[in-house]
Amino acid sequence: MYLTHILSKIRAHQRYRRTLRTFTQLNNHLLEDVGISRNEIDVIARRQYD
Repeated sequence: MYLTHILSKIRAHQRYRRTLRTFTQLNNHLLEDVGISRNEIDVIARRQYD
């Protein structure tokens, strides 16, 4: 049970990092098109996987 919890946390962190990387690679114009400012990227990515 504990191992399952740890593995799910690791996978969630990997998805967070992938999401973060994807958003940070977008230019400001594309971010604006989807309604995200550059300083919101971390908050949005964390909210998805907490």
